[in-house]
Amino acid sequence: MTLQKGLSSRSARAANPPPAAVETRFVNGMRLCAPHWLAVALIVTAVLAGTPWLWKKIERFDTGPDYRIPYALSKDYWLYERGLQRMTPANIPVIGDSVIWGEYVQPDGTLSHFLNEQSRQPGKFVDAGVNGMFPLALEGLLQYYGKPLSHRKVILHCNLLWMSSPKADLHTTKEERFNHADLVPQFYPRLPCYKADLNHRLVAMVERHFTFSEWANHLQITCFGQKNLPAWTLEEDGSSPPQHPNAYKNPLAQITLSVPPEPSPDPDRGPNSPRHKPWSMTGEGSTRFEWIELEQSLQWAAFRRLVQLLRSRDNDVLILLGPFNEHIMAEENRPSFRRLRDNVVQWLAMNDLPCIVPDPLPSALYADASHPLTDGYQLLAKHLFSDELFQKWLASPAKTGP
Repeated sequence: MTLQKGLSSRSARAANPPPAAVETRFVNGMRLCAPHWLAVALIVTAVLAGTPWLWKKIERFDTGPDYRIPYALSKDYWLYERGLQRMTPANIPVIGDSVIWGEYVQPDGTLSHFLNEQSRQPGKFVDAGVNGMFPLALEGLLQYYGKPLSHRKVILHCNLLWMSSPKADLHTTKEERFNHADLVPQFYPRLPCYKADLNHRLVAMVERHFTFSEWANHLQITCFGQKNLPAWTLEEDGSSPPQHPNAYKNPLAQITLSVPPEPSPDPDRGPNSPRHKPWSMTGEGSTRFEWIELEQSLQWAAFRRLVQLLRSRDNDVLILLGPFNEHIMAEENRPSFRRLRDNVVQWLAMNDLPCIVPDPLPSALYADASHPLTDGYQLLAKHLFSDELFQKWLASPAKTGP
């Protein structure tokens, strides 16, 4: 009887099997409703907007009368803008490329330093130059990061070196690699030698308008050797077989909350540096330049747009043209150079832009075609302060508002 009941029960279960287990998904998930998504959006927005702002408050950034952006941080445009934000209404920034920055000299050997010395007002003139800059990139730098310069006097350097050849003018069709490519026009005007892919161009354009991305770039430059985190982690040490010294390091330990200063002393700059010597001692002979006509020059077109940009921001602009090292130039090259220089001066005069064209410095005070040595900057500052136009421009009221 018991066996019969067991068989009957087993037969009943076989005829009517239990329902299959229902698969349960999103066990650990949470479905967000509209208010939840709004809360997430607000949190993400607060983090993206608040992190760069908070970082400025907690990161140590020491500047002084002779401060300039360190060579290793030349592409840290977010830091450049922070430096400009520290200026007072009485400061006069000196804007330009490595000639203004001081390629061969220490911070106390630059043009801005000796202008301060002549004025007897430490810190009045600010070194707003960036190493490796040129008009097409300087235009982008000031357009997107130079708004703190508005409504003040500025000295803008015009270096004719950037029109000395098709390559310097970025006019060649062959691909060329150059500094500060993220700052140049990505689509228009077209630069024949700039062959970056579409993704790179779009990223470069987005970063100019996205403060969080600018801050992330600042972090990479100051803490991770100008590399993103994966590249820094996998960096090789150059040995054979290659080793990866950063593979087991804690990335957070790299963040010091302090902007790296310029090396002091700098082995590559200053009177004690082997690079700090007259161009004639380097073994180089006369140089022949392929001067570009102004109407065809991409760099000159960018310089004109840059001047208009500064004027649109109510800047009182003084142009410093040169001094170019004419001693290094082949004799047959000089008429073309002087014609180019005179055409620049004519355009500036037609547009009511005060311009100072100092005489060439003595040959021994140049390190190359356009960079003075320390004594050259000192002599140039003396020439500027003895110039009547410069004194008149200094004495005129500064523009302090729109």
